[in-house]
This record gives sequence, structure tokens and C-alpha cells, in this order.
Amino acid sequence: MKTELRTDITVGDICKGFHYNTLEGKGVRGWNGKLIIQPEYQRNYIYANGKDDVAVVDSLLKKYPIGLLYFLKVGDEYEVLDGQQRITSFGRFVSGQLDVLDANGMPHKFDPALHGWLLKRPLTIYICEGEGDDPEREIKEWFKTINIAGKQLTEQEFLNATYSGPFITAAKAVFSNSSNANMQKWKRFVAGDEKRQAVLATALDWVSKGHIEEYLKDHRYDTGITELTAYFDSVIAWIDGTFKEVKDEMCGLEWGRLYELYHTKGYDIDKVWERIEALFADADNGIVKNKRNIFEYVLGGETKHELLKVRLFDPKIAKRVYAMQTEDAKSKGVSNCPDCVLAHNANAKRIYAFNEMEADHVTAWTKGGDTSEANCQMLCRHHNRVKCNS
Repeated sequence: MKTELRTDITVGDICKGFHYNTLEGKGVRGWNGKLIIQPEYQRNYIYANGKDDVAVVDSLLKKYPIGLLYFLKVGDEYEVLDGQQRITSFGRFVSGQLDVLDANGMPHKFDPALHGWLLKRPLTIYICEGEGDDPEREIKEWFKTINIAGKQLTEQEFLNATYSGPFITAAKAVFSNSSNANMQKWKRFVAGDEKRQAVLATALDWVSKGHIEEYLKDHRYDTGITELTAYFDSVIAWIDGTFKEVKDEMCGLEWGRLYELYHTKGYDIDKVWERIEALFADADNGIVKNKRNIFEYVLGGETKHELLKVRLFDPKIAKRVYAMQTEDAKSKGVSNCPDCVLAHNANAKRIYAFNEMEADHVTAWTKGGDTSEANCQMLCRHHNRVKCNS
């Protein structure tokens, strides 16, 4: 990587021809049109929160340094390799699209009479050029290195940089666009910030069955994203068609995996929701410990009981039941494990120690039995685990 340090380029130079797209959240061009502020491989503009963007401008107004900027020379143009968040922030201020607070705490826009000096402020910029047999790879590796500090790139942002091209550009326009009319609906089920590529990462994870990087390798130069959008829409439609309502716990579940496992099965949606509501009531009563797994539990026919982490018996209850059960067994000359008695084996008269036994539901929880002392029995470990696995 060849680098050239420039200290003669000013804020005003960069802001000449600056254009910010409010719909896509991009600082598109600057420096008289020759600087691409947000190349394909760059993350979305995430400083537009009234805090980080204002902090950049405030630093400039206080004459604080805002750090090194890195531009990549590509032919007669330049791409921002690092610094697009800062450039877009002060570009928005200079172009009148960002207000900052004055000394009295009042918001105000850029005023040439007050802030004209700012345009003359020099920036510290490294102009970089790739060299060697694979300059693109070198550039992308450098991009990763200089983004280790600060607001670190997400894994998907790294992948966007590595596999930039028409496919990523088209995919980001749909799945990284906060103005997409479907985004609010999608985020009922997909967790994370679309500006940080969370929704795109989820869509790619679903369609690739977890092999995102391989998928991007295969589709990098595709000009369309039909398969990606069709699969994503199918998963969302299946969720909507299977569950009558939306609960907060549905956001961020592994819906792609669940879709693959269960979308070909038929469900009575009224019965599905009835069971979900009942299990949520159990969760509210402290019986079911994992609410988020209720959906998979019901979809799977309520056979994987371990998904719910059903509440175990209180140790005090187990000790009381053990004491009563053991006393009764000794009086009858039989084992204190009722299943050993019924099995008529070598342990039919064995009295187990408390730590050799486990508390069990007499009437299984899955059949309506509660986790109470009246529904508790002590079994030897062997018989309890045989029962749990049957």
C-alpha cells in the first residue's frame, strides 16, 4: 500500500459539491465530485443520532483534532477508506442539514459569517493506493485494519467490504435501508440495527442456511437479488401465517432454521396460539423458564421438553418427600424408589440416599401435572432418567 500524507486539503474543499441522500443515509459525493464518500464496501452512516454527528462538528468548532482520514485513489477519483462518518457529519453541517447547539444551548445551522473560518481548516489525510498482484485484497485488508478501533465493524460490514459489488449494493438498498416501508414489519422478527447490517445479515443467513460468506462468493457479481428477497419474504409470510399474534420474544429467533424444519407441516393456527398462550401463562407463573423456546416447542409437537427448562422441584419439597417416602418404604420392607419395587429387581428392597435420587412429577408436566409437593415423588437416578427419555 502506497501512502501520501496531505495537510493542504480543507474542510471547505471536501464540502464543495457535498451531497447527502437523506433517504438512504449516505454522504454520496464531495471534493468537487471527485470524492466518493460512501463506497460500496463502507458501512451505512450511523452517526445520524444527534450525538455522534454533533460531537464531530463540535470538535471542529472547538478546534480539536478529529483524527486521520484515509482516501483511496482509484483512477482520477478517490474513495473514503476511513472517515466517512466524520466527513458526512461535518458535510451535513456545512450544507445546512445538521443543527448544533451554541454556547447558550440554542440550536443553529451553519452560518458563513460565524463559521467561515471552519471552511479553511486543514484536515490530515492519507491518500492510499493499492499495489502488488492483488491490490483489491490489499485495500480490503487495510480497510479492516484501520477499522479495529472506534465503532468496530460488524461481521456483515466486514463481509460487505470483502465482497463489494453489484449484489451487495442491491442487497443493501433493500435490507439496510431504514426508509424501506417493510422494515418495521421485518423487525418484529429480526433483531438488530439495519444500518449496522443486522437485517441484511439475517436475510443472508436464512437463504444461505448459515453459510453467508460462501453465498456472497457465489453471488458477488449478480446484478439482482431475487432469490434473497423471495426466500426472506417466504420466511416472514410463514411466520405471519402460522402465529395469530406477535410477541416480543419472537424477535431474533432462528426463524430461518425453524422455517426449514416446519414450513411444510400443516398447523391449526387457533390451537397453536392457544398452546402458546397457555405456556406463556406457565412462564409467568415461574414454571417454564425459557419463553423464547415456546414457539419451537409448539411447532415441534411439544416433544422436546428440554427446550422449556421446566422448573425443578424446590429442594425443600424434595427433602420432605424423600423423608416421607423413605419412612414408608422402611415400614414395608421395600425400596424407597417405587419403580425399583415394581421392577422386582435386585434393588427392590434398596433404600437409596437422598443424593442418589431425583424429584419427579407423578403426573407429567406435559400432561398437566404441576410442580407441587402433592405431585412429587422421588425416583432413583436410573429410573428417573429412563422416564425422562421415554
